[in-house]
Amino acid sequence: NSFGGQLNIPAGLTNVTAIAAAFSHNLALLSDGTVTGWGGGNGTGAETPPPGLTGVTAISAGGFHSLALKSDGTVIGWGDNSYGQATPPAGLSDVVAIAAGSTHSLALLSDGTVVGWGSNAHGETTIPAGLSNVMAISAGLSFGLALKSDGTVVGWGVDFSSYGAETPPAGLSGVTAIPAAGSNSLALKSDGTVVGWGDNT
Repeated sequence: NSFGGQLNIPAGLTNVTAIAAAFSHNLALLSDGTVTGWGGGNGTGAETPPPGLTGVTAISAGGFHSLALKSDGTVIGWGDNSYGQATPPAGLSDVVAIAAGSTHSLALLSDGTVVGWGSNAHGETTIPAGLSNVMAISAGLSFGLALKSDGTVVGWGVDFSSYGAETPPAGLSGVTAIPAAGSNSLALKSDGTVVGWGDNT
């Protein structure tokens, strides 16, 4: 089935250094720099890395598309490209982190700035003017988050479910990690506590 198999981990899968989970497909980055995928990409091929893909250092899985960051700082995308979310901007380089949303993608550059591409129906690829000193990024269904070097979080786009997942709580600081999924967001703080916001249904 086009949506199934996401729990059917390939037999003999070993030497995994990173994993990424999406709506109906998963990815594993292996120690030799190759990528393995499984599950159903709804006919888009999101679970099937391009032939010959090597030199990968990070992976991210979106709605029905996937991203791979290569050791040379470039990004490869595959799967659903209905909104251009699997096609990085021409000349994109010096990338140090990637995040795949539902129909958009984000890249963190070595200079601490962020680039977005794909759907912008909810402002998810409209990076806030002047955003800099970013050390980590995350993408939800229709929004993005950036963790700045001072431990604060910036959000943009609009959580189309209107739960406010793109708006960090006032005064949030001391943050060290910012996972986002669907219409909710989390922040891991340096004191070991977790703060959440957005969809709580």
